[in-house]
Amino acid sequence: MATLSERPVSSLRQALAALARTGLLPAAGAPLEATMAGAGAALQQAVLAETPAFSASGNPQILPDLKRHAREHLDEILRLFGDGALEDFAFVRAHARLRAEQRFPLEASLHAYRCGHRVLSRWMRDAAIATRPADVEKAIAAVADFAIEYTDAISTMMTSEYVAHTRLIAEAEQDLRSETLGVLMSGYDESDVRAAQLLRRAGYLDQRQSYCVAVAQSVNAAEMENPPRAQRIVAALSEAVSRTQIRALGGVRDNLAVAVFSDRRRLSGWTAADADLAARAQAAMIEVGPAVVIGVSAAHPSTSFVPRALNEAKVALDFAGPTRRVVGFRDLPVRGLLVHRAADYVQSAPPAWIAPLIEGDAKSQGALVKTLRALADADLNLQMAARALGKHPNTLYARIARIRELTGLAPQRFADLSELLLAVDCWRL
Repeated sequence: MATLSERPVSSLRQALAALARTGLLPAAGAPLEATMAGAGAALQQAVLAETPAFSASGNPQILPDLKRHAREHLDEILRLFGDGALEDFAFVRAHARLRAEQRFPLEASLHAYRCGHRVLSRWMRDAAIATRPADVEKAIAAVADFAIEYTDAISTMMTSEYVAHTRLIAEAEQDLRSETLGVLMSGYDESDVRAAQLLRRAGYLDQRQSYCVAVAQSVNAAEMENPPRAQRIVAALSEAVSRTQIRALGGVRDNLAVAVFSDRRRLSGWTAADADLAARAQAAMIEVGPAVVIGVSAAHPSTSFVPRALNEAKVALDFAGPTRRVVGFRDLPVRGLLVHRAADYVQSAPPAWIAPLIEGDAKSQGALVKTLRALADADLNLQMAARALGKHPNTLYARIARIRELTGLAPQRFADLSELLLAVDCWRL
């Protein structure tokens, strides 16, 4: 009886003792058994009439399980009237686990117990009267008390077991989602049968699907070390696409909130492709709160590209900030991608002239690099660049000569100007 709380157990035991004192145990057993079939039909009819969830369910097992469970209660009450020994209500616990696995609402099951209380109480009362007890009122009162305590006990058992099993299911599903996300993010070998089965069962091997990845973090990156905060961001990513047909699988990876988005790319090989998934996902990400920055990858045609999409989303995230919270990889300029990619290499092995140029620019209070950028913006037209800077052309000639002296490169040549600006941007990134 450890699975029931002490109060329902104690109260039900007292109600059974009261039945025994009135002489209904085991006297009422025979009339109960004789009317069991009618009670079972009345019990099922009452539940279906007052609890629409049973009839509305599309699960074909719901109604057969209801009929079976009703019979289990009748058998248990008949047994209790026979020997009066309380057991562990294992059949209630098993039914609670089944209903949790079926995602059948707990409220409907508890309402069914309340509906059943009236039928069972009437069935036991009629059986008690049939025994012709010495004190009819006392016998009826004892039956009513027993019916109340019995319903209270099974409701408590149902609630406790349903909630506990629901948590176990949720934990198992979370583990499965985490495993699926890990396989998608890390990539998998096509010879890995288990990984392929996992993705196939989750619906990620449909050739008509497209995929993209979003990564997000709080504007204050330190907040990502707080697991509840990170999980809230994951939930926000999924919530943002919940009103669309886009499917989301999210989790926390590398201290970032990560979501794999997927949707139908086309109905078949003969139909036109639907609107780009990445564009729709990026638009939906705007709804995520202002304290979060997000990078979104390009759309890809299969799960084999998901690791690549993850890298794309991380690159896009590097360009995001408070003034531009959501950045799509496909919107990044080529120059920005080149600088992002090459920055580490330039900083670890810089050209010999970069340090003198940066030092000379600092001494000129940034005039040298400003001149380079003005030349680029003016398509190498020195007169236009001078006007843009508000300087005399001779001033720019002097700066160009200084840059040539420091670097050995000619800023008025396109190739050299590109080299200078790319190196400066990589150095300062």
